[in-house]
Parts: sequence; C-alpha cells; structure tokens
Amino acid sequence: MRLFSRMSIPVALLAVAVAGPAVASAHGGRDWNRGPEHVYLDGNTAGVNTIAGFVRNANGSLTALPGSPFAAGGAGLAGIPSQDAVKFAEHGRYLLAVDAGSNQISVLRVGWDGSLTPVPGSPFASGGVEPNSIAVHGNRVYVSNVGSPNYTGFFLTPWGQLRPIPNSTVTLPAGENTGDIVLNHEGTKLVGAVVGGTTPGSSIINSFRVNWDGTLTAAPGSPYTAQGLGAFGSEFSPINPNQVFVSNAHNGPGLGTVSAFDDSWNGTLSSIGASPFADNQTAPCWLVVSHDGQRLYALNTGTGSVSSYSIAADGTLTLLTSTPLTNAAGGAITGTDVTVSNDDSTLYVNEATNGTVGAYAINPDGSVTQLPGSPYATGFGAGSATVGVAAN
Repeated sequence: MRLFSRMSIPVALLAVAVAGPAVASAHGGRDWNRGPEHVYLDGNTAGVNTIAGFVRNANGSLTALPGSPFAAGGAGLAGIPSQDAVKFAEHGRYLLAVDAGSNQISVLRVGWDGSLTPVPGSPFASGGVEPNSIAVHGNRVYVSNVGSPNYTGFFLTPWGQLRPIPNSTVTLPAGENTGDIVLNHEGTKLVGAVVGGTTPGSSIINSFRVNWDGTLTAAPGSPYTAQGLGAFGSEFSPINPNQVFVSNAHNGPGLGTVSAFDDSWNGTLSSIGASPFADNQTAPCWLVVSHDGQRLYALNTGTGSVSSYSIAADGTLTLLTSTPLTNAAGGAITGTDVTVSNDDSTLYVNEATNGTVGAYAINPDGSVTQLPGSPYATGFGAGSATVGVAAN
C-alpha cells in the first residue's frame, strides 16, 4: 500500500480534499433561500455572448429582469448540439454558460436581484473547441467540447475562476458528437450521450468513474452502444446516484424512446427492465427529471410536445401522457432544452425558433398547461440560437 504525505498533495487538491465536495442538487441549484427564483437562457449570440434572465413569479410565470440580456463575454455559435449549456454552481452563487464560438466558458456571479456580473478573468478557456455542455458538482466542473471532441475538468475557485484539473482531459475519437454530459448527485460518475459516433448512424454512451482527484476513468466496456439512434439528452436521478436516463432521438417518426440504465460503482451500464421505453413521439432530444425523482419529462423536437413518465424505485419508466406545446397564437413550438422549477410545479422550455421561453404548469397526471402570458420574449428575436435553460 502506498502512503502519501501531506506535503506530496498539491495545494489545490488538498483544499478540495479537506473541504470535501459541496452538496448540490441534480440541476446545480441553490440549497438555501436566496430570494426569488430565476430562469436563464444562454443566448449563444455571435460577437459578445449574452444571457437572458427572468424572475419567477409565485404562479410560475416569468418577468424579464432589468438589464436582460446580460453580457457574458465570449461568443456564441449557431447550430451546436447541446443540452445543459447553462448551469448553476455553488448553490446558485454562480451561473456558467458555454461560449462555443470563442472556445470559452463564462462564469457570472448571480446577484440577489438576479443580475449577472462576470467574475474576474471570465470567460475562461474551455479546454477544447466548441464547448456545448456543462456538468457541475460542488466545486468541480466538466465541459464537453465537440469541435475537437473531449471532456475536460475544472476546479471552480471560491471567487468563481475555473482552474483546469490536471490530467482530467479525455480525448474522444474525431467525429464523436456529444449532446450532453451529466454527473450524478454524488459527483462520482459522469456520462456523455453521443448523438453521432464515428460510424455513420451510430450512437454511443460514454461512461466514467470520477476519481478523488477529479480525473476520469473509463468504465469497463465504455463506450456503450446506445439502445436507439441519436442518444442526446441525459439525466441522472436526483435521488438515486446509480440511475441514469438517455433519450434516443433519431429512431424515426413516432418511434422515439428513453433508455434507463443502472450505473454501477465503476461506471458499467446495464439496462433497467424493458428499457428502452416508448415515447410514441418524434425526436425526444432533451430530458429533465423532477427534483423529487418521481417524474421524467422528454421534450420532443419533431412533434413539438412533452412526454411525461413516472419513475419507479427501480428506475423503470411508465409513459403517462404527451402534451402538444403551442405558442400564444396556437402555433407549434420547437424547443431546444427543458428544465423544471425548484418546487417541481413548472416546466420551462427554451423555444429558440420563436425567441421565447415557455412556462407550463405541471398537472397531477403529468400533462402540462401553458401559463397565462406564456411564452415570454427573451430579447433575442425569432430564429435565435439560444441554448440551454436553467431555473434556480
């Protein structure tokens, strides 16, 4: 057995080891009351990237924050595949956003009033080309880069700076197009859903164990062949660190599915029950799991709808219902990410093609009902390239 002296441990890692990983929600949100809840979308705008911000009212409706959209720094890039392009960190103290056009990550301090201010040094290099997805647990941040495919880890300092974790970068084969990376709520496992692998038409899932020093070790057998085409959105259960769900978006019209996996201690993935579970819709690209771990919502791009599932204790999914999404004029909605409020009562949809964000009350049967006044203008206009949506 090898023994390490205190002096042999790098100072940055020693601080992490002493403090221990901070507890964070599955959605990177706050763990104490910091005033009103807020909702943010990454504008993904060219030139200087900007972030749209809203205050969440008591009934779930949204009001644009004064000064929104906020300058984030960096630059956006239209057309990137992405879920979780904007994430909270440190209990909602910071908001992180991808700047795919400048290969950077913006870190912004969240004011009590919801205003956003870049931290000193922001934006920070993403560790690759075209960052598109962020995963957060405590003071560890992992970024998916799709231009030169890799996953790279960072420490988030108490002042909001990103510092690369030594030897944490995992280089992926050229052509691997990760749509989303996620961490479990213990910060011990990382999964990346690859919508397109190196073989045309293939889809794979990368699975890793997160080591004590923040480096990643690939699971035996990783990458795994997905259970359908177009593995894209992914989400760990907020209450079970061993359950992870992945959407299969490219099976064809009406043939979308959602997979459920058991993720063992070393990252090995095994199918749960009769997985994959039918969605009966087209292109379920984005997923979110409620904070209580009881419901999963899949946003279907091809049919402009949300499918709702119940989640059994063993991770088995049961399709409850699918609800068409429409704008105020009754037109179909095409969404590009989805999240839920902290109290699991409201579903928020990034409606990039309309330049809006939709707010939907979640009903007991799993269906959703658009709130009065929804959708809300982001300030980016129709046909925008907004990515990600986060509520805190």
